[in-house]
Amino acid sequence: MVGIRSEEFWQATRSTMFRMLRQPVASAEVSLGFARKLAGIALGRTQYEFPDRDRRFSDPAWQSSWLYRNLLQVYLAFGESLDEWVDAAGFDDLDARKARVITRLIADTMAPTNNLFGNPAAIKRLVDSGGTSLLAGLGNLARDIRDNGGMPSMVDKRPFEVGRNLATTPGKVIFRTDMFELIQYDNPGGRVRKRPTLIVPPQINKYYIMDLTPDKSLPNYLVGNGIQAFMISWRNPQREHADWGMDAYVGAIRQAIDVVTAVTRQPTVNILAACSGGMTAAILAGHCEALGEDVVNSLTLMVCVLVHEPDDSDFGLFLDERTIELARAASRREGILPGQELNKTFAWMRPNDLVWNYVVNNYLLGDTPPAFDILYWNADPTNLPAQLHSDFLDISQAQVLARPGDLSVLDTDIDLSAFRKDAFLVAGMTDHITPWHACYRTTHVLGGNMEFVLVGSGHIQTLTSAPGNPKARYFRNDDLPATAEEWLETAEEQSGSWWPEWLAWLEARSDTTKPAPKQAGSKAYPPLCDAPGTYVTEPAVRD
Repeated sequence: MVGIRSEEFWQATRSTMFRMLRQPVASAEVSLGFARKLAGIALGRTQYEFPDRDRRFSDPAWQSSWLYRNLLQVYLAFGESLDEWVDAAGFDDLDARKARVITRLIADTMAPTNNLFGNPAAIKRLVDSGGTSLLAGLGNLARDIRDNGGMPSMVDKRPFEVGRNLATTPGKVIFRTDMFELIQYDNPGGRVRKRPTLIVPPQINKYYIMDLTPDKSLPNYLVGNGIQAFMISWRNPQREHADWGMDAYVGAIRQAIDVVTAVTRQPTVNILAACSGGMTAAILAGHCEALGEDVVNSLTLMVCVLVHEPDDSDFGLFLDERTIELARAASRREGILPGQELNKTFAWMRPNDLVWNYVVNNYLLGDTPPAFDILYWNADPTNLPAQLHSDFLDISQAQVLARPGDLSVLDTDIDLSAFRKDAFLVAGMTDHITPWHACYRTTHVLGGNMEFVLVGSGHIQTLTSAPGNPKARYFRNDDLPATAEEWLETAEEQSGSWWPEWLAWLEARSDTTKPAPKQAGSKAYPPLCDAPGTYVTEPAVRD
């Protein structure tokens, strides 16, 4: 997953917007058309269909009040005119998609529900509370300007604490470097599979999305089913770590493998990795193959894109060469890509859900944002070192993982087609960060036998889709045709979590059983502290 700051994203959108504005004839035609629509609304001749599924307009006043009903009609006419403006601009397909993202942002920003007087629910709350809702909203706004970079807070952080009610699977840190801590989770007793599983989380987030709560924890699920589980916990890099790049992170995973194999007395490991950690783990697998080191027995990649195309997502549309170079230069100046900046950029790719929804809740209604574990994790960001950020940009922009030998890491040419071990690939159907059809591309990059599972949820929900959710579903297909669309046409829908199917796959690749270890670590690698360790609590910005 490639990252840019919010200012670089907005600069890319402005350049497209200026191109639209430099077409006065098209702009004039659309403006006149909008004026005619307003006249039709005023005279009762134009009537747009009510957007029943848009929760912004769920208040009854949008249909019962003449004022709000007509305000909504004007807003719908405005959105339609923005679409017509893109059509009239005569852009090619790629620029037209960019323009539609921009006009959608404009339309979302101009929604009447985003201001006090255009939101009937907020007006009612103001009257019923005697004005206290407005005072509370102003207080929330002041705190967000002071503490949250001016973005509306998505979560009430007060009920949560890492190590108390998040990241609570019992274990020990058995190894520590400047870059990572290695956690060995406690097996409850009885027998365990001989071959261990090493979990590689994204460098772009803290690891505990994998160990959120006991009922949504992959390591807890693994040890409960007799798998020896280990987790890398990446350090939150600061400016002095600017030179940490792909070489360093691949070397770190290799170092972790050496510790895991020494502690378990096993020659190989299974690797489970997600998102940017999945890209790094795949490169590590290619590096080991180049050296002839048989240490990776299987690879599970979750919501991970190895080969990016510009039109994979709305976000990718704006990653042109100029924007990428601006992003790279900014990281080099600061030494890091700040985690808070990444959060801003991704929030603006889904503004109704991740920006304006909280503007209304926090400022107009004066409510406290919800206390939700996933949102707490999302608001606990990590930075990217400048060198790793640059490496990710290079890998994504040049699509080097699609071509054997185009990428060199730790003095080895990476050929992912040479990795012929089994792989299990997981993607999310509604994922806007690593779109599933881009994840599917990996089936034609790796060289071994693969299974591809498509989960009916988004990026984070795919990772946390534990058993027990009655709404969970996923798709599977024994065939891996050329395109993602062909795969989906013949895929079979399954109810429930994908975890049990993956566990059966993993067990078949985890060797026979042996007595569970009585304690963590070994004489050479004694426990250093209890899980979740020390690195996971380091903030993105030091005090």
